[in-house]
Amino acid sequence: MKKKPRTTRKAVAGEAPEGFTEEERAAMRELAQERKAAARRGSRADEERAVLEKIAGMPEPDRTMAMRLHAIIRASAPALVPRLWYGMPAYAWNGKVVCFFQPAHKFHTRYATLGFTDAARLDEGAMWPVAFALKALTAAEEEKIAALVRKAVS
Repeated sequence: MKKKPRTTRKAVAGEAPEGFTEEERAAMRELAQERKAAARRGSRADEERAVLEKIAGMPEPDRTMAMRLHAIIRASAPALVPRLWYGMPAYAWNGKVVCFFQPAHKFHTRYATLGFTDAARLDEGAMWPVAFALKALTAAEEEKIAALVRKAVS
């Protein structure tokens, strides 16, 4: 008995299409490329260089924000290793991504995002935030971010 080939339902006008968006598919392709490149690079300096190159290629204001976040994270938690993660700057501890910067332009959103994964030690009771919208970085936000990063690796 032959199986019928699997087909995807076409989106009807006004309905969201099924599956991944083009941006999500691009992020997955970037992840595959990053893993191959990381296997070739291997060193922490090479990983950081790749992150800085990715940041340099971002449009403004994402580029300035990403550079400032990079400096804050590196100063607040020097043990975190910069690396690319789904095409975004990320910072890992013991091989696991702890936090990442999602630029606004990547998914066409009105704000950038500073996100934390489950490897971050931000637990507070039964519920706590793991992502923060960023429109600008003032001294007050920079202090909060530094404190969050330090707590995430404590």
